[in-house]
Amino acid sequence: MSDALNKDFVKYDQVRKSHTYRLAESESDEFDEDYEIAVLDFSRFLGGNADDRAQFAEEFVRALKEIGFAVLTGHGVDPALYDAMHEGVLDLFTSTPLETKMRFRAARHGSVSQGYFPLEETSEIHPDLVEGWVWCRRAFDIPQRGGEPTHAENYWPDAAFEPLFRQLVEAHEPLFKPIAQAMLMGLGADPHLFDRRLTKTNFGLRLNYYPPLTAEQDRSGAGRLLGHEDVDLFTILPSTRVEGLQVWNHRSGKWVRMHAPYGSIIINTGDYMQLISNDLLPSTTHRVGKPADGSHRDQARVSFPMAVYVWEDEVLEVLPGLGEAHYEPIKAITFHTRSTSKFYGDDYAVEEG
Repeated sequence: MSDALNKDFVKYDQVRKSHTYRLAESESDEFDEDYEIAVLDFSRFLGGNADDRAQFAEEFVRALKEIGFAVLTGHGVDPALYDAMHEGVLDLFTSTPLETKMRFRAARHGSVSQGYFPLEETSEIHPDLVEGWVWCRRAFDIPQRGGEPTHAENYWPDAAFEPLFRQLVEAHEPLFKPIAQAMLMGLGADPHLFDRRLTKTNFGLRLNYYPPLTAEQDRSGAGRLLGHEDVDLFTILPSTRVEGLQVWNHRSGKWVRMHAPYGSIIINTGDYMQLISNDLLPSTTHRVGKPADGSHRDQARVSFPMAVYVWEDEVLEVLPGLGEAHYEPIKAITFHTRSTSKFYGDDYAVEEG
């Protein structure tokens, strides 16, 4: 799998992805050490006047058009919460026995594969050196569409983890709409076009635990998380203590190492957004590789990205005013599961009835 190319799975792609890359790191990879991913102060949009908001939106979309990633400061979330989440992820993965974890083995819930992913089993094509755990909206005691009650015992190895990680959900959910509004404004669309769809919308909170690599794993060429694109509208990723995130620059054909300030959040656009933006905002390839300081040999890495979706019955279509549409309207569940069936098998796809 270390020699596999993304083009081996192109039949699953639902948006245009013209470049070719190895899923795993390779000695032939080129890095652009001088490229800097934009760091923007989101408080200019959250609390600024009309001119501030318009200028921020323009800069935000310019960065996303360039590389599909931007880093936001001034978002209003206390960095102490991220420190607590870091410790909580370590506790979850190191204190929960594997037998218990496997009781929650990931399976499709609606569009999203929710549950536990063992080491080297992130998906059928991704033998990544990471353990993952994904929870969707229904796993949290927060307002649900339709008012359905949440039963924590159905989703969590210990019900005490639900209120812990709910703090992160409650901190990030108020950012969904303003982040989308800034993107839409920067594209020249109605900034409130997705307000309804992002009210109590679905998401995927993924907790990642990357154990230190053994000497054998280090020599093998295996990756901590292989190259991929996200399928969502956008992902909110708090900056990590241990580096390793690498971003593909589709303009230069080189990889860029992510260096995000403490307490900042990293935003990247996914397949949903590439479709509705008519390819203006790319779903950008990224991976987690070995940090330059060699800390992967003796230090665990933790991350907790939050993927923002729309509900399965919503229709994805190109925004008005962006020229001739490159894509036909499609139901979110069909789009989502067709794309992610490359990870979970052809029978994962759900076609419109």
